[in-house]
Amino acid sequence: MAVVAHRKKSLAGGLGELRERLAAEGVRDPLWFEVNKSRKAVKKARRAVKEGAELIVVWGGDGMVQRCVDAVAGSAATIAIMPAGTANALAGNLGIPRDLAAAVQIAVHGRTRRLDLGKLNGEHFAVMAGAGFDGALIGDAGRKLKGRIGRLAYVLSAVRHVRDDPTPVTIRVDGTTWFTGDATCVLLGNFGTMTGDIDAFDGAQPDDGCLEVGVSTARGAFQWARTLGRMAAGRSEKSPFVRTARGRKIEARFDEPILYELDGGARGTTARLKARVVPGGLSVRVPAADSA
Repeated sequence: MAVVAHRKKSLAGGLGELRERLAAEGVRDPLWFEVNKSRKAVKKARRAVKEGAELIVVWGGDGMVQRCVDAVAGSAATIAIMPAGTANALAGNLGIPRDLAAAVQIAVHGRTRRLDLGKLNGEHFAVMAGAGFDGALIGDAGRKLKGRIGRLAYVLSAVRHVRDDPTPVTIRVDGTTWFTGDATCVLLGNFGTMTGDIDAFDGAQPDDGCLEVGVSTARGAFQWARTLGRMAAGRSEKSPFVRTARGRKIEARFDEPILYELDGGARGTTARLKARVVPGGLSVRVPAADSA
């Protein structure tokens, strides 16, 4: 076993309690790596795989989990999540609670589940990626703001960007042009629920060999309120400002560079999203009773 931990993230009694609970389960000398920034976790996770770790316990938030997922994708290693962040999107989708004792039990005694991954512009993601409104929302809800007000940071960030201008985009799904026009948000999903517990894709499955793609044309506070209201009610496909599709390869070209994100981590600007599904790309520990 290996532990890759973001030392600035907190959960219950912290990393000291994690050591104690692992020791109580008979794991007394795991490989142990700590980082102070999530991007530094990539090297540590790859080192853990190289040194033979079969189970890698990831302590941190969405950014930390995404970096480790990207590092171990396609390997024989399994990831177990200690959800020490603000949104914890992958953990939430998998039913892993923000409770250290329960998360350790899942890591040690849970079931191993194989999931698909998305690969966007060279990086893997497990839950969702997006550009436009979504990318700007994540970019504004930075670490300091989330540290002060938690999930409310996403709400405040959303309010700032509901009046952002749309961008012309052309989207191709499996080689066929699917959408051409002005859009305020483009989403790619492996799961249905995104950062902030918003249901973006009704009925999405993370092991069906496909990615979901959605485009929103909502503009202004009124249209976004209607759109997000339909999404919160699990009826996003009925919104007049949303179109969705499903495919294995997805490419979006924007007329100008816009902000994008992967699994809740801001990635700057791009004029192109090039994504594909990676079937069965990740093994992860889930609750033993999970039957999804």
